Amino acid sequence: MPLWLQALPWGTAVLSPIDLVPDFVPVVGYADDAVIVALVLRSVIKRAGAGAVARHWPGSAAGLDAILKAASPMRRRR
Repeated sequence: MPLWLQALPWGTAVLSPIDLVPDFVPVVGYADDAVIVALVLRSVIKRAGAGAVARHWPGSAAGLDAILKAASPMRRRR
């Protein structure tokens, strides 16, 4: 796994206190943080694979399943 891909989640954690929208703004203040984390997680899963995330996941299997489902792109139904 490339070093930049390993550093992406850490960079997000370090930069997370810098808000695009302040947290005192109702709903949107917290939503921007959640969107950024979801995009980073989706990017890591897409490039490293769900197996790599599962090998390093410290939590429960149910938590991992929820994260992988939340990070998977929504597919249009035709």
